[in-house]
Amino acid sequence: MEQKRRHKAVSSKNVRYYYLLALIPFLFLIVMYELLPLIMLVVDSLKSEQSKDILFTLENYQKIFSTLSYRKAIANSLKITSISTAFGIVIAFLGARAAYNSRGKFRNVYLTVLNMTSNFAGVPLAFAYMIVLGNAGVVKQIADMYGIGFLQDFDLYSSTGLTMIYVYFQIPLSTLLLIPAFNGIRKEWGEANMLLGGTSARFWQKVGIPVLLPSLFSTLSVLFANALSAYATAYALLMNNFSLLPINISASFVGDIKSKPKLGAALSVVMMIIMSIVILVNNYITKKTTKWEGR
Repeated sequence: MEQKRRHKAVSSKNVRYYYLLALIPFLFLIVMYELLPLIMLVVDSLKSEQSKDILFTLENYQKIFSTLSYRKAIANSLKITSISTAFGIVIAFLGARAAYNSRGKFRNVYLTVLNMTSNFAGVPLAFAYMIVLGNAGVVKQIADMYGIGFLQDFDLYSSTGLTMIYVYFQIPLSTLLLIPAFNGIRKEWGEANMLLGGTSARFWQKVGIPVLLPSLFSTLSVLFANALSAYATAYALLMNNFSLLPINISASFVGDIKSKPKLGAALSVVMMIIMSIVILVNNYITKKTTKWEGR
């Protein structure tokens, strides 16, 4: 009996070693393609663009926060990201609720459309909007024919147009992220609410929303990071005519006249700091809401 126990203990240890060995390629990828580039980015941001003899300096960060164009890029990115994230999460909530209330073929078609549209982003999305809402787009031509003023005046190549495109690619992703959370709301809870004379609004206020809060905040952080770092759509639509953080980062590394990789590294670190703050705040609020639910 004792021998069997020892054999079982040895076998379990061997299994653990096999699991650890299986993790080595994964850890290698994490170190080589995430941690190492991140460390190098931070180190480069603290080097001087002017002199290689200076080992440590904050001049790149000083330049970012003292130059109007860079401050404007950060402000524009935060504005467009915040607005598109807010609209995206509200529309996604309604879309996920529709999926929660639907069954059968409609739900399957709905999920298929969401999966297809969630992959439609970047340069193709910008060109699609240009064809529809651009200066020579289909909608603009119809607006000119029938004298529809607000469509004639709409400028796709502006912060408003870019925000609208960002809202579009936020909706499918956020809806897909929220649908599993809605599946955690049991139908019996709604039935019990109706039997007790409660309204639908009361149910969502007291039960539905509190249950969904952790998922809502997690989705918010994903959408925020997704919009803040989006580059291809913004560049295809506006190129360098509008100041955004990702576009400024790209221009610093591959400038038309002169590249500024150290400054680009500092801008990248600023973006990462913003994302980290949002994630930390999100985690704090999520913990608070989870504790509140448990009471």
